[in-house]
Amino acid sequence: MPDPAQRVADWLATYDTPTTSVSHLLCDRHDPHATAITEIGPTLAPTTLTFGDLQQRSRDLATGLADLGIGQGDRIATLLPKGIDLAVTALAVWRLGGVLVPLLSSFAPSAITERLTGSNARLVICEDEQRGKLDTDTPPPWHIATIGPEPTRNGDHTLAALSQRGHGPAPETAVGGDGPIAVVFVSAPVGPPRGVVVPARALAAMHSHHHYGLGVDDEDVYWNTADPGTAHGLYHGVISPLLAGHASLALRAGFFDPELTLDVLGMYQVTNLATDPTTYRTLRAATKTLPPEVVVQRLSSAGEQLSPEVIEWVTDMFGVPVRDHYGQTELGWCAGVPNGDTGEPEQTLVPGAVGGSLPGWKVQVLEAISDEPAPVGAYGRIAVDLRQSPLSWFTGYLDNEAASQVRFTPDGDHYLTGDTGILDREGRLHFSTRDDGAILTHGYRIGPSEVETVLNEHPAVEECGVYSVPDEIAGQLIGARIVLASGFEARDGLAEELREWVCERFAPHAAPAEVDFVAELPRTASGKMRRARLR
Repeated sequence: MPDPAQRVADWLATYDTPTTSVSHLLCDRHDPHATAITEIGPTLAPTTLTFGDLQQRSRDLATGLADLGIGQGDRIATLLPKGIDLAVTALAVWRLGGVLVPLLSSFAPSAITERLTGSNARLVICEDEQRGKLDTDTPPPWHIATIGPEPTRNGDHTLAALSQRGHGPAPETAVGGDGPIAVVFVSAPVGPPRGVVVPARALAAMHSHHHYGLGVDDEDVYWNTADPGTAHGLYHGVISPLLAGHASLALRAGFFDPELTLDVLGMYQVTNLATDPTTYRTLRAATKTLPPEVVVQRLSSAGEQLSPEVIEWVTDMFGVPVRDHYGQTELGWCAGVPNGDTGEPEQTLVPGAVGGSLPGWKVQVLEAISDEPAPVGAYGRIAVDLRQSPLSWFTGYLDNEAASQVRFTPDGDHYLTGDTGILDREGRLHFSTRDDGAILTHGYRIGPSEVETVLNEHPAVEECGVYSVPDEIAGQLIGARIVLASGFEARDGLAEELREWVCERFAPHAAPAEVDFVAELPRTASGKMRRARLR
């Protein structure tokens, strides 16, 4: 078995070159008869796409996009669920050297527009039912295409029409290791969301985690449940299985249902499941016995730390342990207990511990002031040692130099995650808190200021403060303290009206579960809001 360090070096040598072509690496080099994706519909009926099908369909679409004027470096946003349409669209974009901007379908129109504007998108490709979110008072600077057979609005395109309109062979563009392939937006503690620019060389980190962290092999039936608008859904639901030439499942359902999840696990004989803590918590609350046809052999979790109670339940129910993994949109996943064979003795699963550094990474905990490694067992800032992490790839946020600078120590040797924790004597990471105040709810990362900005636009709101509320299923819910504007009172129904306001202008998963009306917000002597006191 190759040494992990050598295998990481080999991946970097393959993916970080001047001639790197994403479409070749994710599709064209694989067996055209092998299954790439099995899309599962609401009735659990499958639709299969081979690598050969993916190659032909993405080439046809790329030809049409090129005829539309889309070329290298152009940003194409998607409002598409997991499945075949998204895979074909992504490969077509990458054939042209374009940059994919995946967006959450749950976003409200204003949140979508903010990200389209921030990424300078040239084209938006969406489901027909999402088309209404793109309506604007003035003609937008981007083209719009839907996946239905007919245009939804005058001037719109359809994927089918684009695939038939091009002339000549589709270009196969090499972007090189530094060439951007995606922009993924993350919520910020203050201000608008930040665009994380993902270069082609990040494919090495994705392949490494697919192999070592998730432990996916050629015989696996692999299912990643994450939304493709999130980093885990894009990196390891779309990209890494295609990169490795592995088949993957994509459930095309607009809701999470524990019974449906168990049906898919059993009917499709899933052996490798990658999901989030909310899924495990919901299954725990709704499941008493596991159907005998469920044969999962490897389980992993990402997004937030699993509680010891959930880990114990999953192990007892499935008969195999769930491996917790730590990472960020800006990194991929860099620490955890591997599901794949690294050649090292198997790490002991310790409740409350995420695990050690994965191959290609060196995760450390630094002193708060000196940036020196903290003593064993001492709390500090979780950081990635860039000198010992060949898989690191993040260099900064899109058009946001100030936010980029605070992610690195002054000497540039460490990437600062913004999280705190400790390392134990065995090198296992114990996550503590998030310094940036982000709220993780139902697997989504929400910046409090984003919700506050939306609430403050309501005429009844003078000012507000948003905070996290612990929840057994969601992990965290969103709470809001509201100071009412002059002339408004805390009438019946106002709290629900504010929730709907956030749903319609941001996203349903960002709507506050708890709304309280207060006379004033807690502040310091200088007037800064004291978020810790909001609870």
